[in-house]
Amino acid sequence: MDFSGQYELQSQENMEQFMEVLGVPDDMIEKFKDLKRVTKIVQNGDDFIVAIQTGDQVLVNNFTLGQETHVQTPAGDKIKAIMNLEGENKLVVKAKDFTSVAEFDGDLLTNFLSSPPPPHPNFTNPYLEKGVKGDRS
Repeated sequence: MDFSGQYELQSQENMEQFMEVLGVPDDMIEKFKDLKRVTKIVQNGDDFIVAIQTGDQVLVNNFTLGQETHVQTPAGDKIKAIMNLEGENKLVVKAKDFTSVAEFDGDLLTNFLSSPPPPHPNFTNPYLEKGVKGDRS
């Protein structure tokens, strides 16, 4: 499956609580919670570029499947993470403080973020691919 596309955020569930657990400052959480977010994914074989635009800020991270890399968080920290393919339609990024699962279903991308074991909240945000109709598989 080709994961390349541009996806527009539709909603957010538990974003504020999740960001607090990760130590994101309150002023940054307030800034991001109401801003439009677009995620662009460019895939070239096992290599990925993931660009997340929130308002006028763009966060770009590069991944190669199965290889550890340094990524930048929304708070500006650099952390180690590794991305793997799970099944045919899930990209899983694991870092010390969180796991992100991006699940693709037609033109819908749902991103599930989780932090270490409960009681920490999970953060879910569905995106709809822009300009695409029908099944992308």
